[in-house]
Amino acid sequence: MGKNLELNYEGVEEMPLKQYAEKAYLDYSMYVIMDRALPNIGDGLKPVQRRIIYAMSELGLSAASKHKKSARTVGDVLGKFHPHGDSACYEAMVLMAQSFSYRYPLIDGQGNWGSPDDPKSFAAMRYTESRLSPYAKTLLSELGQGTVDWMPNFDGTMQEPEILPARLPNILLNGGSGIAVGMATDIPPHNLREIARATIKLLDSPRASLPELRKIVKGPDFPTDAELISSKEDIDEIYKTGHGSLRMRATYEIEKGNIIIQALPYQTSGNKIIEQIANQMRAKKLPMVDDLRDESDHQNPTRLVVVPRSNRVDKEELLSHLFATTDLERSYRVNMNMIGINGRPKVKGLVDILKEWIKFRTATVTRRLQWRLDKVESRLHLLDGLLIAFLNIDEVIKIIRTEDEPKPVLMKRFKLSEIQADYVLDTKLRQLARLEEVKIKAEQKELKAEQKELKKLLGSKARLKTLIKKEIKADAEQYGDDRRSPIVEREQSQAIDPSSLISSEPVTVVLSKNGLIRAAKGHEVDPLSLNYKSGDKYQSSARAKSTDPVIFMDSGGRAYTSLAHLLPSARGQGEPLSSRFNPPSGNKFVGVLAGKPDDLFLLSTSSGYGFICKLEDMVSRAKAGKAVLTVPKGADVLPPVKIEAVKDATIAATSTAGHLLVITLDELPQMARGKGNKIINIPGPKFKSGEEAMPAIAVLQKKQKLAVYVGKKHKVMSVADLKDHLGERGKRGRKLPRGYQKVQRLEAI
Repeated sequence: MGKNLELNYEGVEEMPLKQYAEKAYLDYSMYVIMDRALPNIGDGLKPVQRRIIYAMSELGLSAASKHKKSARTVGDVLGKFHPHGDSACYEAMVLMAQSFSYRYPLIDGQGNWGSPDDPKSFAAMRYTESRLSPYAKTLLSELGQGTVDWMPNFDGTMQEPEILPARLPNILLNGGSGIAVGMATDIPPHNLREIARATIKLLDSPRASLPELRKIVKGPDFPTDAELISSKEDIDEIYKTGHGSLRMRATYEIEKGNIIIQALPYQTSGNKIIEQIANQMRAKKLPMVDDLRDESDHQNPTRLVVVPRSNRVDKEELLSHLFATTDLERSYRVNMNMIGINGRPKVKGLVDILKEWIKFRTATVTRRLQWRLDKVESRLHLLDGLLIAFLNIDEVIKIIRTEDEPKPVLMKRFKLSEIQADYVLDTKLRQLARLEEVKIKAEQKELKAEQKELKKLLGSKARLKTLIKKEIKADAEQYGDDRRSPIVEREQSQAIDPSSLISSEPVTVVLSKNGLIRAAKGHEVDPLSLNYKSGDKYQSSARAKSTDPVIFMDSGGRAYTSLAHLLPSARGQGEPLSSRFNPPSGNKFVGVLAGKPDDLFLLSTSSGYGFICKLEDMVSRAKAGKAVLTVPKGADVLPPVKIEAVKDATIAATSTAGHLLVITLDELPQMARGKGNKIINIPGPKFKSGEEAMPAIAVLQKKQKLAVYVGKKHKVMSVADLKDHLGERGKRGRKLPRGYQKVQRLEAI
């Protein structure tokens, strides 16, 4: 009975749910980490991959055999070693056959095994055929030579290898990725020749440092001709710590003024890139591109053609934009997490991986040599007994004919072991020919020479090391190839500023009372003369360039941003701003602002408070806008006023009681958000709706006059007239002349 288990009255074991859940999840996570998701440092394979390769070798599907249906292999793997889903098993098999996914494919397939554009477009396993690739021999050739431990399969009816006796560091050559519980792995592939030379370097100089190995291993080598553009420092960091990130970029050439994309980053779809560029063209974000074609075929697996609008287009700038905004440039996470010789997962650097693999290889070769030595010595032992019997053949025959139990007599007479006696008794009569003695002695001589050589190898670490190096060199010579991914350090790509793609033209942005917005070309437009919908009228306007951001202020003091060129044309009556933004319920749009980021505006409310704000402080990308102006309950937001120049500028503010106060602009603070300071004094401890308020405000530059509008009449006040109303901020100001005390609008002229 387990710890903390109790028997209830029915004799059933009980356990606290917390303890049970913890144990079950821990068991599951350990299974996923150890037996599913992470590769082993020895052969670089996950369990399902190892079982596929072993099952194929057992089916006789070597590189020299005929291809067989993939369903045959999958059936064997599932039935004998891996009782999981057939589709997952087949996908693992497909991955090892795709030359664009695996640097050194382990499976040679016939039929549709997918394409770089769509790796999962492979045919069903009942259609495809497969066999092992020549490279798979590096994993299997020593399997039956006592090199690895064996374990029972899932139902205990047969044995399977715990690991394959890899002759090369496959963990780095093909890499791999996987997601376990609480950890993951992403190991990039490498070039066989570089890794073989680095391994030999470590065998020769066990204390070799990472910088020394980096002279040999330039970086990962993906199964694509695209450039690896990570900096040397980034790659150094990956090999030192075991994790980091890599960047790859498509390669191209300029042909007759067109950009020809020739190679794509690892696991990148050409169709997806075409779609990404086409989407930008439809959104008018690539006006410098005239056409886009996919001319890929069997002769040119990747040939994407980007046609610029004219020869004046800066192709380097265009390409930099495409690299920054599409999958023509991609980043890859690196996390070299693997199961070590000690059976534990760990993230390892390049030096640690190679050193540990050398330990694995040394142990494997030692076991192989010892297994062969045992075989040789066993055979020599039998030959010794056979030779004794052959030299005393007449006596041996006599003993066999006359004795009821010849075996013990033979053992005693000729001092044979039981194994030798059995071998002599099992020898066929045809082997008693006269020539047989010569054959036995020749075989003995050959085996003794091999025995001597094997003992030398096993007795000398230097000889063993030399043998391992020789075998690695031979495999590198047979299976190695040139680097595919050139390493070229490049600068970070930059997306083109969308505003630079738009011609800068003057526009007048007009907002109506009902929140309809439109933009008319030119600054000579009279917003009041435009046609408005029935029941609607002019509210606010601003002059801008088509490349400028336009800010809209609502009655709650929130600011919303749109680019001027995205606004509807003034040929119509406008579109509602509420369809572009999400203002709080009940809020209405009351003002529009435009200009450069450093332009200043006076923001104020009818409560008599306000402040100066930079345009860039009001910019917001959110549809819900940005809270800028604090509006007291019952107060209204007054239309924002642009400040052309700060020097010698004044503010003119009125009250509904007929007062006019003029103050200097520098008395008001510049803020990014808030309520602001008191501009004109409104009586009462707290502003209340329906009582006295500030209905209008204006900013006057030096020597400007003020037009006071009341109904259909207006009065122009000169600079001298305004001096009579000059006062300190927060005062009441002086009364306006009779007939002009119910001010509706102020305007600087």
